[in-house]
Amino acid sequence: MKIALVDVNFSHSSSGKIMEELHTGLTSLGHQVKSFYGRGNAKQIPEVYKIESRVEFLFHVLLARISGLNGYFSFFSTHKLIRYLEDFKPDVVHLHELHGYYVNWVAVLEYLKRKQIPVVWTFHCSYMYTGKCGSPTECNKWKTECNQCPKLKVYPKSFFLDFTKWMYHQKKKVFSDFHLLHIVTPSSWLLHRVKESFLSNKTVSVVYNGVETDNVFYSRDKSVLREELGISSKYVIVSIGADIMSPSKGGEWVLKLSELLKSEDITFVIVGVNEIDSPVVKDKVILFPKIKDQNRLAEFYSLGDCFLITSEEETFSLVTAESLACGVPIVGFECGAPSEIAPNGYGKFVPYGELNSLRDLILDLIHKKIDFKEKESILKYAKENFSVQRMINAYLKQYELVTDLKKNMVNGES
Repeated sequence: MKIALVDVNFSHSSSGKIMEELHTGLTSLGHQVKSFYGRGNAKQIPEVYKIESRVEFLFHVLLARISGLNGYFSFFSTHKLIRYLEDFKPDVVHLHELHGYYVNWVAVLEYLKRKQIPVVWTFHCSYMYTGKCGSPTECNKWKTECNQCPKLKVYPKSFFLDFTKWMYHQKKKVFSDFHLLHIVTPSSWLLHRVKESFLSNKTVSVVYNGVETDNVFYSRDKSVLREELGISSKYVIVSIGADIMSPSKGGEWVLKLSELLKSEDITFVIVGVNEIDSPVVKDKVILFPKIKDQNRLAEFYSLGDCFLITSEEETFSLVTAESLACGVPIVGFECGAPSEIAPNGYGKFVPYGELNSLRDLILDLIHKKIDFKEKESILKYAKENFSVQRMINAYLKQYELVTDLKKNMVNGES
């Protein structure tokens, strides 16, 4: 099968890592795969193509913030992507994120519809059924009609103009006659939200994101890293995230929690702090910058007696799956999909923002009042549900379903 993969990133960020895993895994199974991405520098892998320049990206950002329109620029990269697809003639196109200032999503979708190319589209966030928001959190206007956006200054931001109502209706119109499409979400939680949107009549399936449960994310000997970091506390709580101190990831909640629990024998390790270049130790908190080495990251997951998540909203939470793959259970705020990814026995959650409840949850953990599964059970659960191979096999079924749909349409027409 000839498969084209498209995302804003390749090999970095959550969706970019998934792109790399799909590209490598599908190629190893004998499929002809080409991947196209917009930003950053990817690993040197055959048949991976960057379609946008830094200059065009910055120009797109500027125009978007001035006009209030997001995803309507990047003329050259859009033309380049369409030309690549025209030459490749894929059996199926697997879209991921089309936002990120690197492509004109309307032009791409209209091309795919016109050429009747089967599409599997993974929604990693809410962007395609809202006026502009990837994470609308408490706002529910997208269920009826986006307008007067309360998150105008949040990514993808506008300086002052609000075109969310217009963009909402254009998305609705573009999808109305998009028939050769299967939407995939990485969680049932996000699927239910898609079904509450104007996409309620579309085919939507759940495919959990995959992590390298065999070669990268597996349980490590925590004593080695404990000694390296000089941790003498009985308990260690780990929190990891991209730009973890941002409001959406909630690193400040971890710091507040550490204050409430400073009399307990606990060390907090926070990884992904953008503002620092080297580790910072303060009281019983150790702050780390982003760790790019995945094996090193697995050592940090394995260090914890539990993994703490304090995000506002997660549509899957790759860090939750990676932690489970290292045998470490999850505690934190209820923030969407994590309680689905780490159900009872593998995770425990309290309502978002209830810091005292989270403190009590941690105390119950260290006093053995929470009945988590044994490490071997957690490892088995993660491998069965979140392995990369399981994800690849699930996507192959989606590709087959949507290409069969095209065959049936052609046979029906004839």
